[in-house]
Amino acid sequence: MPKHAPFELGWEEWLSLPDLGLPAIKAKVDTGAKTSALHASAIEPFGPSDNPQVRFLIQPDPNNPALEVTCSAPVVDRREVTSSNGETELRYVIETLVEMGPRRWTIQLTLTNRENMTYRMLFGRGAIQPDMVVDANESFRMPELSYRLYAGLPKRKPVRRPLRIALLTREPNNYSSQRLIEAAEARGHVIEAIDTARCYMRIGTVDPEVHYDGAALPRYDAVIPRIGAKITDYGMAVLRQFSNTGAFCLNGAGSIGRSRDKLLAHQLLARARIAMPVTAFAHSPKDTKDLISLVEGTPVVLKLLTSTQGKGVVLAETRKAAESLVDAFRGLDANFLVQEFVQEAAGTDVRAFVIGNRVVGAMKRQAQKGEFRSNLHRGGTASKIRLTAEERDTAREAVKVLGLNVAGVDLLQTKEGPKVLEVNSSPGLEGIEKATEKDIAGLVIEHVERQVRPLSRDREGTGRTARRVSAS
Repeated sequence: MPKHAPFELGWEEWLSLPDLGLPAIKAKVDTGAKTSALHASAIEPFGPSDNPQVRFLIQPDPNNPALEVTCSAPVVDRREVTSSNGETELRYVIETLVEMGPRRWTIQLTLTNRENMTYRMLFGRGAIQPDMVVDANESFRMPELSYRLYAGLPKRKPVRRPLRIALLTREPNNYSSQRLIEAAEARGHVIEAIDTARCYMRIGTVDPEVHYDGAALPRYDAVIPRIGAKITDYGMAVLRQFSNTGAFCLNGAGSIGRSRDKLLAHQLLARARIAMPVTAFAHSPKDTKDLISLVEGTPVVLKLLTSTQGKGVVLAETRKAAESLVDAFRGLDANFLVQEFVQEAAGTDVRAFVIGNRVVGAMKRQAQKGEFRSNLHRGGTASKIRLTAEERDTAREAVKVLGLNVAGVDLLQTKEGPKVLEVNSSPGLEGIEKATEKDIAGLVIEHVERQVRPLSRDREGTGRTARRVSAS
């Protein structure tokens, strides 16, 4: 049988490391070195001892130190390596895919600072495959790449790499938190539950920080907020601070604020021509009777603006009862809405779970006998339902109007079409997962993976804008 021609390499070659998000890097091919090495600075180990990860910065272009790429990878070893000048260093070892011309194969790399070296990568003999030969008199036998490829990095297909994720929650052991943790860890990420109320902040023009238990928290790639209604304002401030550090926030502080303020949410939905039950609001007690008439009379539903899980939501079946409740709420100096009661819904509503402008699941909730609130926390039951095209469009549009990435949209099915009751920015996962038998938590994490974006900022002391790119 004829022998295949050897795969020839020059003493310097262009290659790419796709799993690290590095589309082009120039390497020195050195058969005298056993181990391959990659330039890395700001090396930060993270994750549990049984699944260690490492994150680091690389400046792939030696002539453009302003271009920085954030990489992360699982650690496969720590190894003592002796350099050509005789110095021994304990280095992290990672395993990653390399592309060189038509070839793709897995190699091991040690991480070390090579900022004073001409080449950001050393390609050692341990990475050279058996049928490869190196011609020490030739350069670039493989197709030439370019650092210009980094200009289009944000538009490339997301790179699967370990992410460091913060889960903002005061209930780390509840179903939703545990499922998000399980889903993130199943995909190789490191996720840390952080009590929102115990965070505090250092606010300044340089290097914004979030502190916790006496120390600054590390940089996170992404933050999943599950902020309780009682600390909405403080939770939004913490979330804004995380955003200032460059982390992708699954739902931004502004969008959470819009969804939690029921009056504002209804005004925004109304402006966007999204159907909902007729709603009235007033400040003066003199307007009590007219307020009830605005929603076409009793029965009516009264809702506190800060109500969640059906708490602070009351049905008044007669005008006298409605007027008494309005006066009672005003006596407590509480802000509330008066809303039309849709009789035909008969204690049922629909929860559509939206992730990234896509309805990924829906359930129909039925209130228990004698109860008009269908919330599962109030004893309601849930079953899987297939939404109509109009219902899906309404749910997506409501989420878009409020600027959310992930939300639960509660709809009423009426003869006039779907009407939006509420948009929840921290929807529970238990009911929707059990009703639909879908891995909703996994879909949330997949969305986070797709949305982690490049970070640009001015590096102190450079006098120019540094473009820090998260290889996501």
